[in-house]
Amino acid sequence: MTMSHDMPATLVLEDGTVFRGRSFGAEGETRAEIIFHTGMTGYQEVLTDPSYRCQMVIMTYPLIGNYGVNALDEESPAPQVAGFIVKEASRIASSWRSQETLHDYLRRHGIMGIEGIDTRAAVLHIRQQGAMRAVISTTRHDAGTLRSVALDSPPMEGRNLAADVTTREAYEFEADARVERLESVIGRRGGNTDRQGGGAGQHRPCVVAYDFGVKRNILSLLTAQGFRVTVVPARTSASDVLAMNPDGVFLSNGPGDPAAVGGIIGEARALIGRVPMFGICLGHQILGLASGGRTYKLKFGHHGANHPVKDMLTNRMEITSQNHGFCVDIDSLPATCTVTHINLNDQTVEGFEDKTNRFFAVQYHPEAAPGPHDSGYLFRRFGEWIAKA
Repeated sequence: MTMSHDMPATLVLEDGTVFRGRSFGAEGETRAEIIFHTGMTGYQEVLTDPSYRCQMVIMTYPLIGNYGVNALDEESPAPQVAGFIVKEASRIASSWRSQETLHDYLRRHGIMGIEGIDTRAAVLHIRQQGAMRAVISTTRHDAGTLRSVALDSPPMEGRNLAADVTTREAYEFEADARVERLESVIGRRGGNTDRQGGGAGQHRPCVVAYDFGVKRNILSLLTAQGFRVTVVPARTSASDVLAMNPDGVFLSNGPGDPAAVGGIIGEARALIGRVPMFGICLGHQILGLASGGRTYKLKFGHHGANHPVKDMLTNRMEITSQNHGFCVDIDSLPATCTVTHINLNDQTVEGFEDKTNRFFAVQYHPEAAPGPHDSGYLFRRFGEWIAKA
């Protein structure tokens, strides 16, 4: 893959729809599922979110890249997207925090971008027709040939991508520069040095976090809540987790089809009722499956930082950050589960809890990054459930 910019680039969807623009970042050819993200900012967090593995992302906001990129805003060590699609990619990075332009960042990591297309038309098409496979190329431009390439790429259904992005070895998460400023998000200060409001030097609860593609901001918020966080690979058995004597278990976000994660569902089932548990996104779906529920693929998914959710327990509304293409079937949940959150756009389930078995989960991203902080209280709630255990 060569590296330059402003070469002609072609985007072709699997149904034959064609968009022609200019390349930025790396050159070559890439194919993946195409989805869109409705956030106005936070493009670096989107790029580095492992939940976007094997997806190319259209940003609906027209100007992307104007504040550059920096190491602190990365959600994982490198971009995870298969391709990046924008109306205009700024070559100017105007921010005191910027360390690199978006173009140079993508080029350095070998990620293809295309700009200059009608992103509004592309998004409307996906909203009407649904998420589909697509290809971006700077080396070939024949629409028929590229459509065949898109059709040859694997669909998202049936793909266990958590295995691709999980950590290879268990590790203790070390507090970083985010933690102190994040304590205010969850309504807690000085949280990484004591237990749930106790004095300095008291026991810090141990949380084992399953890494299915975990975002760094989630780990930072768990640490800011006062937890000592041990991150384990997706393949870790329930018996190995219980041998660590955790105070709580966290199931992370991640990419791919939740029904395809195989034995992970059984391990989660073996943990239910043994220790307080909290799941986000893919973790939410896995807890739903482990409880006996079902999941299904949404038409075009929820990807953005402005999705309205109703907390059914308090009747309050939250503006949430979301990134998922699959959903738990609300009618498949067992009687022990109570639906706690509903998406106000399409009435899909966004959260549920099982007080008898001591777990709760949300489909959206309370850690945001990017997005509002409306849902940061959920990390505090996890701490309260652990304290009562």
